[in-house]
Amino acid sequence: MNEEKMITLTTPEGEQVEFYVLEETRISGMNYLLVTDSAEEDEEGECYILKDRSRPEEEEAVYEFVEDDDEIDYLFKIFTELMEDMDVDLRK
Repeated sequence: MNEEKMITLTTPEGEQVEFYVLEETRISGMNYLLVTDSAEEDEEGECYILKDRSRPEEEEAVYEFVEDDDEIDYLFKIFTELMEDMDVDLRK
């Protein structure tokens, strides 16, 4: 990854989990992030799609994992197109 961007999510149990942002996009007024749990380019990691559920008045972003299969399929296609020039192999 060229320019590493990280986000830290806090689980409902208070555990902090770090993810590396691969790509971000805005669709129909909603922000989405494609993140991975692996920092190494040659290492396989799990990818997740996060949806920004923040309200404008909130200081910190509130993300949730996208779990709807149709939404995941649609977003996967978009992120695959956005990242076609990068050295990242996305597999579903």
